[in-house]
Amino acid sequence: MKKSFSLFFILCSLFFFSQISEQKLDELIQNTIKTFDVPGMSVGVLKDGKVIYSKGFGVRSLNSKLPMTPETLVGIASNSKGFTCTALAILADEGKLNWDDKVTKFLPDFKMYDDYVTQELTIKDLVTHRAGLGLGQGDLMFFPEGGTMPTEQLLHNVRYLKPAHSFRNTMDYNNVMFIVAGEVIHKISGKTWADFIEERIMKPVGMTASFGSYNRAKSIENKIDAHAPVNGKAVAVPHDWNETANAAGGILSNITDMTTWANFLMNGFVTKDGVLLVSEKNANLLWQIQQPIPMAAKNPYDTKFYGYGLGWFISDVKGHRQIQHTGGLIGTVTQFTLIPDLNLGIVVLTNQQQGVAFNTITNTVKDAYLGIEDRNWLKTYAERYAKGNAQYDKEKAETYAKVAAYQKDRSAKLAPEQFVGTYRDAWFGDIVISKEKKGFRIICKSSERLKGEVLPYSRDTFVIKWDDRSYDADAFFTLTFDEKGKAVSAKMKPISDITDFSFDFGDLDLKKVD
Repeated sequence: MKKSFSLFFILCSLFFFSQISEQKLDELIQNTIKTFDVPGMSVGVLKDGKVIYSKGFGVRSLNSKLPMTPETLVGIASNSKGFTCTALAILADEGKLNWDDKVTKFLPDFKMYDDYVTQELTIKDLVTHRAGLGLGQGDLMFFPEGGTMPTEQLLHNVRYLKPAHSFRNTMDYNNVMFIVAGEVIHKISGKTWADFIEERIMKPVGMTASFGSYNRAKSIENKIDAHAPVNGKAVAVPHDWNETANAAGGILSNITDMTTWANFLMNGFVTKDGVLLVSEKNANLLWQIQQPIPMAAKNPYDTKFYGYGLGWFISDVKGHRQIQHTGGLIGTVTQFTLIPDLNLGIVVLTNQQQGVAFNTITNTVKDAYLGIEDRNWLKTYAERYAKGNAQYDKEKAETYAKVAAYQKDRSAKLAPEQFVGTYRDAWFGDIVISKEKKGFRIICKSSERLKGEVLPYSRDTFVIKWDDRSYDADAFFTLTFDEKGKAVSAKMKPISDITDFSFDFGDLDLKKVD
């Protein structure tokens, strides 16, 4: 019986998965994880309401060597944003909020940097990346993992984030505003964001293995370790998330549940039991562009429109509307794609942080259903990946060569009393530079995993070399001085543009206070 059932499943899979053979996709995934040094990947394809492909490849952890399966839990990161907006839509249907309600209606003490924006900021503004904040601005309040800033403090500190753009003029991806949206859900419902997501969305949808918070999955064995490249080779790193930022990226899920989520969405937000969770009016609103995004005239899918809806990126691919989002944490990235009029859903979950890997899989499957001849996306992204790595390696080598040269230079260097001490940023808090036996050290008080060496680079600039080499976020630390030659302030920026934007060192305005 078992052999017959297996044969039946394979035949059904091949029948439904007629656009690209199961064997071809298996081989592509195996070659992809090898090319981009991804320890494990799980992939799901939903077509016409049926899961026609659901497999795991590689291992969920280089430490345990246990296999990656469709049931292996992965932090889906910013793919959580679609759940946050679905939660808001449910509350809107219940008459408990309107998308154009002012945020201060629910959070009266909440403030933005500009008083006008404080007064005019709406729920819709929170989840469309148009509040004026820059790319990833404020992320250091919860990123990387292990920060100590509570939600209340983060919400208070938003008022110190000087906007990068004028209000509602530019779409710049930002996580902090989604955290604020999560607090609105909390205030209205009386439930934590994670409770609301699990009880009001996951349970009725049938996502039986998923969690709204990393902390709730601590006892689950079948979950990944994250992996990040260190010295050119993937190594296991902690896979967790600050509870403060759950509404921006806190969900753990797997291929089985995420294809269930995809089916629910493409079925008009109706559960398998026939329950309508979101009205047609609000479902349509979620998938309408609220903030356009400029794009190149020539692109691989002849895309004519592109923008952000409510928790989703919206575009057209070869004339078909595409609903998509990605998610990224240190050591893991995910991609979720829907093409509703083709009844097609593609989910890729990985335990490495290379987005080129999920793009390779998604684009290949998508092309097959769009009738596009194989474009060898693996080759395209492998070349791009190699070029990017070479550029980053070159930038790092040049930076540390200059560090080495300056250390040998016998010209006058800064005395410790000129710069050692505490530097304070209004929204991030204190950064301490200290003198140690073997040199200088840095530690960020509200994010103590951010600690490392302080290496002289030039007369007024140091290079911060973080202890955790998986961060790939080494940064310049540049001082300004008073007339007595003592540091009064500092600015930071990553040594490379390749650094994850959530390491938003460039948004810090550090003043020396001690």
